[in-house]
Amino acid sequence: MHDIQINTERMLLRPLKIIDAEDVFEWVSDERVSRYMVYTTYIDIEQVRQWLAFVEKDTSTYNFGFERISDGKLIGSGDIGFNSSKGCWGFGYNFRYDCWGMGYATEAVKAMMNYAHINFGARKFASSHCEPNLASGNVMKKCGLHFVGYGKFEKLDGSIQMRSMEYEGEM
Repeated sequence: MHDIQINTERMLLRPLKIIDAEDVFEWVSDERVSRYMVYTTYIDIEQVRQWLAFVEKDTSTYNFGFERISDGKLIGSGDIGFNSSKGCWGFGYNFRYDCWGMGYATEAVKAMMNYAHINFGARKFASSHCEPNLASGNVMKKCGLHFVGYGKFEKLDGSIQMRSMEYEGEM
């Protein structure tokens, strides 16, 4: 587990813990949020606790909870890590529906990219989103990435497949 904290203007990016399960369940159980994510909509908080137990032990990537400073509410999560097969750093993010369109994703991604750049010399970054989620593409563009082509998006359980939009950029 990585015990890193990053402060941004409006958020504290900090490690996710099992005690965050109720807050996390608020967005992973929301079909408006999960439709664009690889996981299927969570229906049981125990699923969240199992995922958070895994995240607490995961050292292959830097996982963060996004805590809003103004009220201490956990409003999203994300991760960043080196993808050796692509030779670059990849990232992802996920926010409560009522926090969409407020610039939180851009703020969090820029902070994660900056952290990787300063601490590990990361220069190349890549991410993708399922094609209908154009707002996520806007986040990637605001963070200095550009569209490079289409790929495949698939739910972890194989239930939904669609085209993804792939982005890359350098810092």
